[in-house]
Amino acid sequence: MWEDFAARIREFAVMIPPLLLALTAHEYAHAWTANKLGDPTARAQGRLTMNPLVHLDPVGTLALLFFRFGWAKPVPVNHLYFDHPRRGLMWVALAGPLTNLGLAAGSAMILRLIGELRVGPGVFWLVAPLVLMLRWSVIYNVVLAIFNIIPVPPIDGSRVLSGLLPPGQAAAYSRLEPYGMVLLLLLIVSRAVDYVMAPPINFLITLLL
Repeated sequence: MWEDFAARIREFAVMIPPLLLALTAHEYAHAWTANKLGDPTARAQGRLTMNPLVHLDPVGTLALLFFRFGWAKPVPVNHLYFDHPRRGLMWVALAGPLTNLGLAAGSAMILRLIGELRVGPGVFWLVAPLVLMLRWSVIYNVVLAIFNIIPVPPIDGSRVLSGLLPPGQAAAYSRLEPYGMVLLLLLIVSRAVDYVMAPPINFLITLLL
């Protein structure tokens, strides 16, 4: 029993840090981009930081502890500060998934560099946890990036699609927002999201690892 508990603690220790980094970097990217485009709302609320405690959602944190996957609090954005509101919202939304893809690529590059090093058995036990963290970093960041570009409100992908559509079509599309969470839950429960996400996720993870 103690061996099983110790194994779970070790597994938890290598999985949670890369997930916290992925979630925190995602939200920080939203806040940073909004601030650069003229919206100080997130900065004024202390969200322009890489401190994970500022970004974690209580329910998302519990899910993180029990299911080893969680989510963070959405960054507040006021589109009225932007010179071009729809375009501004699109870039703020896109910043999160792009940051996750960048982290996935960076983690994969470090993994390859480590793989090229000839590490002796005496040093490998020090490097092994880092290797596992980097592998989980690739996986988590790819999954977060792909999930967040699904064009269903309130996910980032809906803001990106809205920014790309002509104004009339964007206005019609925005009427889905009140029903977005219900629609998203239905897609998750029916596993339709899995079928959509699995091919690009598997492709990217295979490419990077």
